Amino acid sequence: MMRREKRVSWKKNQMAFVRFLLRSTAFLIGPGRQLGMMFDPARIYATAIYIGCVVLALICALLIHSKILTVFAIIFEICAHIWYSLSYIPFARRMVSNLMIRLCDTEL
Repeated sequence: MMRREKRVSWKKNQMAFVRFLLRSTAFLIGPGRQLGMMFDPARIYATAIYIGCVVLALICALLIHSKILTVFAIIFEICAHIWYSLSYIPFARRMVSNLMIRLCDTEL
């Protein structure tokens, strides 16, 4: 069981990480424009998945108290943030999708 002090520390670190990730993309286009563009039709799903992963990581850390689930949730969160960040680069998500299809193709 995680002690209360560690849970509070974990929550602060998690929120600092989320703020860092959002600031890194805000640096590219500016915070006001980013906030407006987060809910564009082109990236609404990426935004929803990213916010869902952040909430999932916090739930795993603070309510469920499972370290392994928290680690997996954070990994999903980082992957969702990468996918969200790729939406700001023209054709980047299409290129990564095609690359993953080629790398994970089971037919030779």
